Amino acid sequence: MGAEENYYGKHGEPQKYDPTFKGPIHNRGCTDIICCILIVIAILGYFVVGFVAWTHGDPRKVIYPTDSRGQFCGQLGTTNEKKPFLFYFNIMKCASPMVLLEFQCPTTQICVEKCPQKFMTYLKVYQNQQDWNYYRQFCKPEFNSFGKSPPEVLRDGDCPAMITPSKPFTQRCFPAVSSKKGVIMVGNETLFDDGRGTTRNVTDLVEGAKKANVVLEARQVAMKIFEDYTVSWYWIIIALVIAMVVSLIFVVLLRFLAGIMVWVMIVMVIAVLGYGIFHCYMEYARLKGEPGSDVNLTDLGFQTDFRVYLHLRQTWLAFMIILCIMEVIIILLLIFLRKRILLAIALIKEASRAVGYIMCSLVFPLLTFLLVCLCIAYWAITAVFLSTSNEAIYKVFNETACQYAGKTCNPETFNTTNITKQCPDARCLFAFYGGESYYHKYLLFFQIYNVFMFLWLANFVIALGQVTLAGAFASYYWAFKKPDDMPAFPIFASLGRALRYHTGSLAFGSLILAIVQLIRVILEYLDHQLKSSENACAKFFLCCLKCCFWCLEKFIKFLNRNAYIMIAIYGTNFCTSARNAFLLLMRNIVRVAVVDKVTDFLLFLGKLLVVGCTGILAFFFFTHRIKIIQDTAPHLNYYWVPILTVVIGSYLIAHGFFSVYGMCVDTLFLCFLEDLERNDGSAERPYFMSTRLKKLLSKKNTGPAETK
Repeated sequence: MGAEENYYGKHGEPQKYDPTFKGPIHNRGCTDIICCILIVIAILGYFVVGFVAWTHGDPRKVIYPTDSRGQFCGQLGTTNEKKPFLFYFNIMKCASPMVLLEFQCPTTQICVEKCPQKFMTYLKVYQNQQDWNYYRQFCKPEFNSFGKSPPEVLRDGDCPAMITPSKPFTQRCFPAVSSKKGVIMVGNETLFDDGRGTTRNVTDLVEGAKKANVVLEARQVAMKIFEDYTVSWYWIIIALVIAMVVSLIFVVLLRFLAGIMVWVMIVMVIAVLGYGIFHCYMEYARLKGEPGSDVNLTDLGFQTDFRVYLHLRQTWLAFMIILCIMEVIIILLLIFLRKRILLAIALIKEASRAVGYIMCSLVFPLLTFLLVCLCIAYWAITAVFLSTSNEAIYKVFNETACQYAGKTCNPETFNTTNITKQCPDARCLFAFYGGESYYHKYLLFFQIYNVFMFLWLANFVIALGQVTLAGAFASYYWAFKKPDDMPAFPIFASLGRALRYHTGSLAFGSLILAIVQLIRVILEYLDHQLKSSENACAKFFLCCLKCCFWCLEKFIKFLNRNAYIMIAIYGTNFCTSARNAFLLLMRNIVRVAVVDKVTDFLLFLGKLLVVGCTGILAFFFFTHRIKIIQDTAPHLNYYWVPILTVVIGSYLIAHGFFSVYGMCVDTLFLCFLEDLERNDGSAERPYFMSTRLKKLLSKKNTGPAETK
């Protein structure tokens, strides 16, 4: 007895019997009002950030080249109408990582009719009229060489110090790189004069072009992916509809044949994984002896054409090993948890009955999905506008003392200002891409705020869906006579309570989770930055931090989920609900470990089954391996694009259906634990659990209440 008192002292007192308690409490008040006000203010601020970003940004900068003055090359109705290509004065400066952040290279850029075709330097051509006429087209349009010495021209950045043989790629002029016998050359040369008296290797040009081309290659891949979507979108929709139908059939069958369906699901998952292992082995064996199939993935590096990887034996070997590990883990778990699976099946059967009485719960996740998509769309659009808000900044440069030195200037009106009179040697030159306004100074903060608000709102929407479903399923469990004692519209009643009374609590829980997720995003960014670093201590410390915050995120998600169930039932604030849920689970930690988690595992197998079936079907269709409809399948740049889309979409659809079961199981499980603490099965304190659960647990009502 003493040990029991000590145990409950650590994990709180068990729930007391309350004859008036019959499910979710209706007389409740608003909770966590401060967080409710906070999220409203944050959303208003988010709209302001979006409006300002849309005012300053221009998404066309992501696709079309712009010169240093922000004018688009080749745009109709402008001075650059006949100049479709972008020319970099010094492409070697593109090796700066800022090109990835600002979609611009930190060097002067102009629009030209055609890319240069030869090596030339300004110092060698300015006195040769024929060469100068050719070189002149790569100087600034307003440049006038009269009265300027070559050093002054190069100082003012009126002309590039050199030009190199180039070829247009995505409307940009990049060095014409070639390779002969392993030697990299540009225009049949391995060395070049940089126009400032220094001889350099062409690898410097290649490195700058590569950095500038990283974003462009990504855009090329994106365009090909877009093309694939345009010719395969209807087949993708058909596949997703099939996934939806399969998921719906599965859920309906669970309603009536839960036990049989669970075992069928287990066998089919093992069979699907087994087929995957067999297929990977056959591909691995088929490629034996094929030219180039033994190349290592590390030696191959990143390729934009992902089909290359499928011609390597190592790729299929990696797939086969991964599937074998999954197969072994699932089989071992089934062997060791075979006794607990029976109790989990009983819980799934009870969840099936609850879902059967509240059928609109299967449709409700669609609302959550649409709201999350809305959050993703707003975040993505705002991020693009923020990333394209940078402008070309020009500043005053001079050799003698001048009060205007370092000040921002406008090159178009500079010669008409008083600056040239007070400082005759002053020049208005390109300085950098960015901005001088308060908006540009805090641009990085706005990007972080955009990511944070996306995480907060997405978690809030998910929390709203969870608390709504929890309230509906709790009303089922605590109905003494099912379904007679249930409310008429449990989903809408629960949603109304959540929005009216508990917006603040949901905002509180999602805020904590969003902060942890933002820290994880920052850690991932730092890890990416440190990849080239040789500081092993910093890498180890960062790895430990990532692991700790990953575990913390999982724990908070688990705690939040159970806290939302308590909020839906009792209407208490977030902290109280989280504490009560945690203590209740700790008092029943054995049941939590072996019943609730086993149920989650079985539902996860259901998701795998749906994804596996639709994924295999999509793979055979888009790779033209189904002979009957071989000519019907579209021809694609990357056939993995629709396959991956179908797999991800199928998982989201299956997750939407099975998440209802998952939330139902968690809610019923928590209610079941409270039922055991509140009641003892006597006539005065009968159990609310169903007859099936009572039989399985050898619990029974000992009075007239057994007629339930």
